[in-house]
Amino acid sequence: MDLARITADVTTAVEGLLAVAKLKAGKIVLVGCSTSEILGHKIGSASNLEVAQAVWNGIYQVVREKKLYLAVQCCEHLNRVLVTEEECAEKHNLEIVSVVPHVKAGGALATVAMAEFARPVVVEAIKADAGLDIGDTLIGMHLRRVAVPVRLGIKQIGNAHLTLARTRPPLVGGERARYPVDPGK
Repeated sequence: MDLARITADVTTAVEGLLAVAKLKAGKIVLVGCSTSEILGHKIGSASNLEVAQAVWNGIYQVVREKKLYLAVQCCEHLNRVLVTEEECAEKHNLEIVSVVPHVKAGGALATVAMAEFARPVVVEAIKADAGLDIGDTLIGMHLRRVAVPVRLGIKQIGNAHLTLARTRPPLVGGERARYPVDPGK
């Protein structure tokens, strides 16, 4: 597997997502990632730390440059809890739980996040403002209530299907209601 290509493709995907989502500083970007799927294997069957590091290298710096927070979703063996920075958990009043993700329970990207974040914590739930789902890891439970698909030219990372989403506030009211021109703001 071409690790440099994975990094470049992830960077392209996250840059495209952030260009569409137009998030303000302090918002949360979520990533769910199956390194097994990137390698062409069944999800959860071939976790790979090198591939996870390549994904991390493609996303983390882009997110931080925009002054956003990154949250990494763990696998179902940890009930899809998330790894993020302690600062994010404090700012967004997230409940911290006690667990240490590793390759066989949490996944490779969560393991890398635990090593790479300055002050990593694991939280039970989050309501992210945008997200990347690499390999059909089902990130929807951790996005804000109204998710809007984002379509870019890039459709996969390695062999893994790529789904991107931004969120917007719900449109409430009825036939007399008026909405902003861009309800995503």
